[in-house]
Amino acid sequence: MPPRSNPTARQVRLGTELRRLREAAGLKAREAAALLNSTSGQMSHVELGIAAASAERVRRLAAYYACTDEALINALVSLATDRTRGWWEKYRGVLPPAFLDTAEAEYHATYLREVVITHVPGLLQTADYARAVFSYMRPELPESEVTPRVEHRMNRRVIIERDVPTPYETVVHEFALRVHVADREVSRTQLRFILDEIEQERATVRVIPVDYEGFAGAGASMMYLGGPVPQLDTGLRDSPTGAAFCDAEAQLENLRTLFRKVKSASLDPAPSRDLIHRLMKEL
Repeated sequence: MPPRSNPTARQVRLGTELRRLREAAGLKAREAAALLNSTSGQMSHVELGIAAASAERVRRLAAYYACTDEALINALVSLATDRTRGWWEKYRGVLPPAFLDTAEAEYHATYLREVVITHVPGLLQTADYARAVFSYMRPELPESEVTPRVEHRMNRRVIIERDVPTPYETVVHEFALRVHVADREVSRTQLRFILDEIEQERATVRVIPVDYEGFAGAGASMMYLGGPVPQLDTGLRDSPTGAAFCDAEAQLENLRTLFRKVKSASLDPAPSRDLIHRLMKEL
């Protein structure tokens, strides 16, 4: 099988975890390669996600690395063998890879926690709200690029709208709910949609009120995606070049701490719902 030119974030993650297991065992890449009758270069490709690894190879490597965590091994095998071609594949070559990686990561997550301060969270945006946000980007995007971005954002909602929704908890600032990214009708429809998602138990929404004192996290923005096992949790943060995934334990602990701090500044779900109701009536 030829090397991949553009491995997905999940394929890269498998390689990263195999490298971590090897390094924890104190072994060199050439030693692992010898076990598989391979070369150091080919082993490097596997650990970079450029080359595929079969279930049998993943299990052989895990045994060689003295890994006895069956739950982790099974999760890695699932990463290696998963052939899901989700709805996001229709956007390959149309949208930047980060859009597809985000959708795929959300699709496989066991739970989602998100912090958004300046905008309504993407998973809760209406099409008109999303269009206003994408149309405001600089440099300006042509309609041919805005439309697929809006469609992609709407399709992402499948994870919280399917029969067994992925548990989703988000913290948003009241400021974001008050800003009119378009006209008042778009804002009213957006708030009504958030309330509908809350009432149908598709999302747990917490709001940080504008009069909360001591909140210095205006720059906070992150998503935490639970993995099939804790070792495969993933963080997602915005960066100047697009979405950036992180998986080092120190990074994940920072995101968990950030979520706890921001959550502590927010209202509980019921008062948050009441606040959104009040904001909608003011429009």
